[in-house]
Amino acid sequence: MEVRKRRENNSECNRTTQMDPMARHGVMMIFMASLVWMKCSAAPMECHFNSQALCEYDGKQYSMGESWMEQGCVQCTCLHPVGVGCCETVHRPVDFPPWCEVRVESLTCQVTLVMTSDPRLPCIPGEENNIDPRHGALNMKLEG
Repeated sequence: MEVRKRRENNSECNRTTQMDPMARHGVMMIFMASLVWMKCSAAPMECHFNSQALCEYDGKQYSMGESWMEQGCVQCTCLHPVGVGCCETVHRPVDFPPWCEVRVESLTCQVTLVMTSDPRLPCIPGEENNIDPRHGALNMKLEG
């Protein structure tokens, strides 16, 4: 009797872990809607979905809805049993002067804009001290 009950419990577990097609479709729609929202609310970020991927990273298993950060500032979310969705987390500036460059700190995923000629100096577009160094007019103001 106990063996039969255990089998019933196991079959019930198996039924609850399998997702019906409508539920799968719902999970996919939620994931796609969140991708669209992220793309519309910030600078474009790369996202991808892998229906064959396992919810596992760096030797750790993840459950439905759990997320982890991969190398390169990419956040992945377990969508078991339909796969894994991953998106960049870095919002890179797209409109800055040519004498500035974007730097991304790989551990913190923090983005900074620095002077190309000296990456130790911040580049703040629109500031008086950020005139193109090639012009040779860093401290000169025109008088009219």
